[in-house]
Amino acid sequence: MAEDPEMMKLLDRINELAHKAKEVELTELEKVEQKDLREQYLEKFREGFRSQLEMTQVFDKDGKEVTPDKVKKIQRKRGLRDD
Repeated sequence: MAEDPEMMKLLDRINELAHKAKEVELTELEKVEQKDLREQYLEKFREGFRSQLEMTQVFDKDGKEVTPDKVKKIQRKRGLRDD
């Protein structure tokens, strides 16, 4: 799975500020930026993770689908299932 360029940009800046914070104290503006970037990153991560889970189908060892009904309902709502 290819990395999202926007996520990489957020991570790069988050890491840049984290490294700077180890050397000198961040300005108040940088602290606010760091907090905002972390929130943006977590929001995007959760969104992607939720999407990945919602697209997952679960099968038992006999090949029978045992995807939870809650997930099936979400998949139907999003047009990912025909049944």
